[in-house]
Amino acid sequence: MALPFPYPPLVLRGAVFDPPLFCAPMAGITHSAFRRLLADFGGYGALFTEMLSAKMILHEDLASSPWLKRRPQEGKVIFQLLVVDTDRLPAILDRLAARAPDGLDLNGACPAPTVQQQGGGADLFEDADRLRDIVRVLRRHFAGPLTVKIRLGRQTPRWRERLGERLRLLADEGVDALTLHPRFAEDKLKRSARHGLYAELAAETCLPIIANGDIISPAYVRDRPAPFAAAAGLMIGRMAAAQPWIFAQWHQPGLVVQHAEVWRRLYDYIVEDFAAPQALARVKIFTAYFARNFLFGHTLFKRVQSAPDLVAARERADVFFTTQPALCRHPSLDGI
Repeated sequence: MALPFPYPPLVLRGAVFDPPLFCAPMAGITHSAFRRLLADFGGYGALFTEMLSAKMILHEDLASSPWLKRRPQEGKVIFQLLVVDTDRLPAILDRLAARAPDGLDLNGACPAPTVQQQGGGADLFEDADRLRDIVRVLRRHFAGPLTVKIRLGRQTPRWRERLGERLRLLADEGVDALTLHPRFAEDKLKRSARHGLYAELAAETCLPIIANGDIISPAYVRDRPAPFAAAAGLMIGRMAAAQPWIFAQWHQPGLVVQHAEVWRRLYDYIVEDFAAPQALARVKIFTAYFARNFLFGHTLFKRVQSAPDLVAARERADVFFTTQPALCRHPSLDGI
């Protein structure tokens, strides 16, 4: 029997996210083809794009770009932006308006060195003046829901004080909600997410907090009611890459899927949206996660990872699936 979702609908500037259950922005994964697959299962309140370089938007073909295109069946789509300064930002937002985003999200969380070296992600979080300037321009030029994704910042002696300052800054500048991945930038995906901070931080800010990090199943949240009680919604990342039906499982706990059919369907969607070299790369990225569903998933991973082209990748996956591979009871994403 399906249990009620633990949070009421989240309403931001008139936009209703029901349920307030979101697929996280993930590099190389939450492109248009993957969002199309998620839409086949449903169960979410909104999907996020990959983190999009804001200045790239000025040059992409809005209709055909696999990063910017969206299909009606996806439902609400929030576009996450990598912004490092305000240069040309109004023009970028004017062009993006043609995609009718249901929300914009500013990335203030990404710990990747290449992103931080550009001044984005976790580096932007550290620079209060630059963060304020960017949020002001976003708020001035976009009337819809504006959210910011953050971590805890860098682990310094005054990290907690700095985090409080950022919460006040974001609220004062008109941000509507924030997504909190409660790890330090240095943690990347190591150490456990500090979910116990949600209640403390929710009491400190008027902003709704969407919980993110290590949320691997409905049971994970159900078994930990206290840490998640103060959240306004949930965001699932890597486990959605491994199990794209995870959002539907909140409402259909007995959902049965055909794993081979799911892999082949996404393969077809990717081939439709991407040129061959880009398509092969994204098939390999997805397979790294999807292979964790199987007891001997390393076989699928290695065969597809070493495939020289798309045809070989499809053939090798088909051979693996014909063996009717045994499933893991609880897939682990350690090491990805």
